[in-house]
Amino acid sequence: MATLFACNNDMEDIKAQFLTDDIPGETPVEFKVVDVPDDKIIHKGIFSPDFKEYYYTVSDKGFEKFDVYVVKKMEDAWSAPQKAFFNSDYNDHGMSFSPDGNTLYFSSSRPTNVDGIPDTWHIWKSEKVDGMWSRPKFVNIPNLKNKLVSHPTLTNSGTMYFHASNLDYSEMDIYHTRQVNGSFENAERTQILADTPHGKCTPYISPEEDYLIFASIGEQLDLMICYKDGNSHWRNVKTLNTSINTFGQGNPYITPDNKFLFFTSGNHSNGKWKVKWVSIDSELTESQ
Repeated sequence: MATLFACNNDMEDIKAQFLTDDIPGETPVEFKVVDVPDDKIIHKGIFSPDFKEYYYTVSDKGFEKFDVYVVKKMEDAWSAPQKAFFNSDYNDHGMSFSPDGNTLYFSSSRPTNVDGIPDTWHIWKSEKVDGMWSRPKFVNIPNLKNKLVSHPTLTNSGTMYFHASNLDYSEMDIYHTRQVNGSFENAERTQILADTPHGKCTPYISPEEDYLIFASIGEQLDLMICYKDGNSHWRNVKTLNTSINTFGQGNPYITPDNKFLFFTSGNHSNGKWKVKWVSIDSELTESQ
């Protein structure tokens, strides 16, 4: 009886945390707290570390303009959407918080105003100082100045993972770079011991850097997970289960409580994309 009571309390806490009664188990369900217009596509959803804000990206169906919106937790409902504080007249996407919640990293096509750096997707950051977010700053990764760089995700140690490609989106793969004295070093290609058809993108790194989830690029995007060995390589790569991998999946994200995987699922032919979520416990078990 005590166990049942504890489980019921846990479920009520989860419902209150996400402000929804539709809590998933091992089968993904849509996380629908906002209405996306029929002429738009939703791409990614993440929470602030305190679960008080939910950020998500939408674009037009031609992928010409990307905007990030935020809804804020009221007493028993989410607020009306408004554009995020870092959203610009350019394209913004691929946002993530540092584990401590004091820095928000994101991808943007806004000009860097640095000579020799092409106008494309680059990484930017905003820092919280005295409760206020600073003006976004360009994150310079020295050896990738002439590349498209996007979808940053951070570890507790300050190592940043992201995907990068040529300006025409070819040769897209996952890279990482370490932060030293406030600046990021030259990036290295992340050594994932797996064959993928054309490349890898939209990584999510756990704060402890013990597992990495990413989308493999092929006929569709499939979500995969791998685990770090003792030699800076990633091993035991496996595709997430078929209830997750259906039409094409990307933008994986694990909630700050480590209970749920959020991801985008969609069919390119009809342009109907959804942010879904699912209990992730069974998928985080490393196969031997």
